[in-house]
Amino acid sequence: MTDPFATAIELAAAIRNKEASSLELTDMYIERVERYDDQTNAVVVHDFERGREAAKAADAALARGEAARPLHGVPMTVKEAFNVAGLPTTWGIPELRDNVASEDADYVRRLKGAGAVIFGKTNVPLNLGDFQSFNDIYGTTNNPWDLTRTPGGSSGGSSAALAAGFTALEAGSDIGGSIRNPAHYCGIYGHKPTWGIVSDEGHALPEQLAPADIAVVGPMARSAADLALSMDIVAGAGRTDRAGWQLNLPRPAKGALSDFRVAILPNHDRAPVAAEMADRVQQVGERLARLGATVSDSAFPDIDINRAFEAYLSLLWGVMAAGLSEEEKAGLRQARNAEAPADEVPASLVRFGVQEHSEWLRFDNRRFALRKAWQAFFQDWDILICPQVATAAFPHDHGEYLERRLVVDNESQNYFQQLFWSGIITVAHLPSTVFPTGPSKDGLPIGLQAVGAEFNDHTTIEFTRLMARELGGFAAPPDFP
Repeated sequence: MTDPFATAIELAAAIRNKEASSLELTDMYIERVERYDDQTNAVVVHDFERGREAAKAADAALARGEAARPLHGVPMTVKEAFNVAGLPTTWGIPELRDNVASEDADYVRRLKGAGAVIFGKTNVPLNLGDFQSFNDIYGTTNNPWDLTRTPGGSSGGSSAALAAGFTALEAGSDIGGSIRNPAHYCGIYGHKPTWGIVSDEGHALPEQLAPADIAVVGPMARSAADLALSMDIVAGAGRTDRAGWQLNLPRPAKGALSDFRVAILPNHDRAPVAAEMADRVQQVGERLARLGATVSDSAFPDIDINRAFEAYLSLLWGVMAAGLSEEEKAGLRQARNAEAPADEVPASLVRFGVQEHSEWLRFDNRRFALRKAWQAFFQDWDILICPQVATAAFPHDHGEYLERRLVVDNESQNYFQQLFWSGIITVAHLPSTVFPTGPSKDGLPIGLQAVGAEFNDHTTIEFTRLMARELGGFAAPPDFP
């Protein structure tokens, strides 16, 4: 078993059955990184020798007759934003170039505890704040399907590494689609967990200890089954909370696609998507109906979508602007007294980047009202399918941050309007699994969101596993054999 595109579960079985050693597989991925990653620049922190030593230790443990763990000896990389003891954690910020972690993040500890061999870290945008992955420390990551295009962000190095066959599994994070949009752009699977069920301790900048509001950490993979295994490994209380609470996520109750009640939302005039994105949602819905599922294109929770997105933007900028310098905050306060930017999302940064706590509390309360509305909706429906962003992977654009535009079916949109499709899901703490549905007319991957009720993470993942039987699942890009 030396297939670089095999699933993590398949590779774990090959190691367990002595069909391949952990060292052989680790060397295979390292050799692929050395051969091909000059094109993609996905794996930007190399820890090859420690990875090889960990692989040898995994092989030796099996030789001694020790029981194999779920990911025993499986080689993988993780997003640069996670602390891995002895490696830099910079979030792409040049001033943190020399910040070396002294201990592993909770997520990394759980992966290692399950037997994973970590041999590198993957690229991110500056401060994890972009739909692209480039920074002044590590440079630009390219999409394996088209090197002139983004692999997404902020987990863009993660998605590119998986798609190119550089790693068996990945760990990402998401507040504005940072797991989901890279999964869509690169044709892989990505799961945004219910908020709070996977510890983000150690996915942080120095001295940042509190969990980030509405942000999550979660798995990225080439199969839905790998997502499910990863969630079983990483979900649960972190070090700070483990003495006080436990997690018992419900298991999937449906065994066939025909059992599901599925609502579809192909498009919305609040943030229009390209016709082929909306058409793909419609096509998936029609296919599900033919299979016997209950499908509706009108069912939706009883919420005001504009107020939902406004609440998301308040909470988002409450997190993202927290680390701004006093000079930057002074600039935002001055801008609040001037003419607001024409586009809503840049205007919301000015409005919410320095919001008063009492204003934040009003939107926090609205967040809980939205959660209740979605909970009521999911009493009647199992899954909502909707787009992730407006287009397939777009060409690199390193222009002025708040002035970028995205062309959607020949119409120009503000670049950050893409936050809509992630944000309305994120603000309500909902789990969302992005799954590949096949290529666009230009041969680029199209992924969609499968959204479920809070804590029904395994339901959304299982739904996408069943969908792979109909749609084919992951396909490797042609230029990375």
